[in-house]
Amino acid sequence: MKTSRLEAFSDGVLAIIITIMVLELSAPKETNLSSLLAKTPIFVSYVFSFIYLGIYWNNHHHLFQITQKVNGKILWANLHLLFWLSLIPFTTAWIGENYEAELPIIAYGVVLLFCAIAYFILQSVIIKSHDNEFPLRKVVGSDRKGKISITLYSLGIGVSFLNTWLAIGCYAIVAIMWLIPDRRIEKSV
Repeated sequence: MKTSRLEAFSDGVLAIIITIMVLELSAPKETNLSSLLAKTPIFVSYVFSFIYLGIYWNNHHHLFQITQKVNGKILWANLHLLFWLSLIPFTTAWIGENYEAELPIIAYGVVLLFCAIAYFILQSVIIKSHDNEFPLRKVVGSDRKGKISITLYSLGIGVSFLNTWLAIGCYAIVAIMWLIPDRRIEKSV
């Protein structure tokens, strides 16, 4: 099977996830600046999550530009990733309303952690489904960036019990690390 149907389906799901997330944004009831400023944490959580979804979409696109074939294992691994990504709007809304509370910060971190694990699984299944000369195998190597991300998410979840801002900082570092996709994939396509 070729990758085009999987890519189209994934693009559609990500578009729906972003739409759901933006629909959670509500205009303030008042028309003054203070009511608008009161919505800042909600807007910031939306921007942060939009960036994360953009990073996943971008890297997913690059991943499937290099993928030569799709099988059942890849389809299920992709659905696993989409499941975790689909939880981002819920945790985004919760963290936007409760940005200083531990549990929403933990929940957001757990969802991000499982998105990263699901992406790692998808990437691994794709590599295992191709031969030893598959370019992605060489590009990914030991996947240091992926492992650092999982470590930082776990650290963020742990420190959220002590300081929610440190946890958010850990999550932000991961986003910054992934803003620029791996150029090695682009060169090998």
